[in-house]
Order: sequence, then structure tokens, then C-alpha cells
Amino acid sequence: MDIKQLIYLCNLERERHFGRAAEASFVSQPTLSMRLKNLEKELDLNLINRGNNFEGFTAEGLRVLSWAREIVAVYEGLKLEVESLKQGLSGTLRIGVMPQCSVSLAQLIKAVSEAHPGLDYRVSEVSADQLIEALSSHSVDVGIGFFEFSTLNELRFQLVPLDDGGVDVVYHPDHFPQLQDVELMTAEQAVALPLCLSEPSRYFRRYLDNFFRQSGLELHPTLESTSIFQLMQGVFVGIGCALVPRGHLIDEMHPALKRCPLDIAPMSRHAALVVAEGGRATPLAQHFFTAAGVWLAQQQSLKASK
Repeated sequence: MDIKQLIYLCNLERERHFGRAAEASFVSQPTLSMRLKNLEKELDLNLINRGNNFEGFTAEGLRVLSWAREIVAVYEGLKLEVESLKQGLSGTLRIGVMPQCSVSLAQLIKAVSEAHPGLDYRVSEVSADQLIEALSSHSVDVGIGFFEFSTLNELRFQLVPLDDGGVDVVYHPDHFPQLQDVELMTAEQAVALPLCLSEPSRYFRRYLDNFFRQSGLELHPTLESTSIFQLMQGVFVGIGCALVPRGHLIDEMHPALKRCPLDIAPMSRHAALVVAEGGRATPLAQHFFTAAGVWLAQQQSLKASK
């Protein structure tokens, strides 16, 4: 058994296709298939369900795969550690983020980049369930989203809670001048507005739907989209108003828009920045996590002093 076989196995899990797994592994498909068959022979186990195409892993294969993920993650971490010792911290950090979380990821990355300028970033938007799976399988290094903290503790993740500043109604005063005198918007006032909202599959949208439903109200958005960019354009031209977590938007990017707080109950889940436990997190993830935690604490102190 060698590390390349385990990398091939992990690539096959990610790609779910022998040809694409071979491309990701920079080998030919016959080579990948042969090396995986050699691994099965050495372990005396069938790991992969084979037909004309890849048909998933056997129960034994899934057990071996969980170990393979851990070993490959440690191996990749070792390579990064060696490189950082030679030339300083560098590499690509993979971040999985749930849409409409209560922090500006761009501002967070900018702050960390000042401490670690050698880092590059690849950001993917994922659902709540996908994020936990991606963190567990090491397909992302860092997660930002809404979690049950008890679940994170059970899975042995490190976390930094993100400030839950509530929800704002964002609007353009030229299209909704009547809102400029509203200091705190009620659910009844909000539901009467034309709204630009994320799709119902998003966790933040489900939170909104549940709150309004429990208040005996129902949201009927004028514009729905998975794209925050499209929603904010809708707000700008006056299609409707947006409901957004406070801290999610950078106000300077939308100087024409105004906001007022919505009177709403807190989420049942909590926003957090998450990485694997110490010793399992990659050096890149651990350094990012530490620097991000410092910046987030500074931001909270600034808010408290205002």
C-alpha cells in the first residue's frame, strides 16, 4: 500500500467516475484501475462496486475510505508544513461557506491575507448538510455556516462563533421612502413589502419562512434567486426589499441602499467559523483559523466600544 493508492481512492470518491478520477490523479484510467485493484488485492477486500461504470463503494470500501481521507489529509498537511518551513506559509485554502452567513467573507480573507500574504483561496457555496460532510471528508479546509454546536463538539471541530447581529431589511429609499422613518420593522410590516429573497432551499430562507409561519404570516417574494448579486440588483432597481443577516453585506458597496432592523427571533443554529480539531486540521487551515479568530475578536471589541 502507498499514499498514491489512497489518493486515487479519495479522488474516485470525489469524482464518482473512473475517467475523471484518473484525470484528477494525473494518470491514465488503466493505471488508476490497476493500482486500485492492487490495493484491494493487498487488503484482501472488495472496495469498489464495479459494473460498466463506477457504482459506488462496498461497505468495506467505505470503512477504508474514511481512513484514506485521514491519511491523505495528514500527508497533504505534512507537505504544506515542509513548504512553509522552506519559504513561509503558502498554498490554496479551500473554504466552504453557506450562503448569507453573518460575516463578510471577503473582509475576513483580506484581514487574514495581511498576516499570511502567501495564501490563495478557493471558495465554494454549499448547503448545511454538505458543509459538515465536506469538512469531515477533508474536501474543504475551513467551513463558515450555521451549526448546532453540540454536533460540532461531537465531531471534534474547532469553532469560533460569529456574531448574530440579527436581520436587516435592505431597501432603496427612492423606491420605498416610507421606510426611512421606521426604526424597527415588525413581521407584519415586512410581509406586506415586495421582497427579494434567496430560494427556499437555503438555510437562512428556511429560518425566515419558519419565523413568519409561526407568526401566522407567509412570505410571498417578488424575486427569488440563489445569487446574492441578483437579489441586490433587484433591491437597487426597486423590485423589492431584501432580508439579510447583519454583517453579510459591505455597506460601502451599496451606498444608495438603506437598512432597518427586523424584529425577529434568533436562529436555532449558530453561525461559526469551523476547522478540524488541532492535529487534524491542515497547517493552512490552522493558521487561517487562528488569524481569523483574532480579527473576529477585534471586530467584536470595536462594535462593543461604539
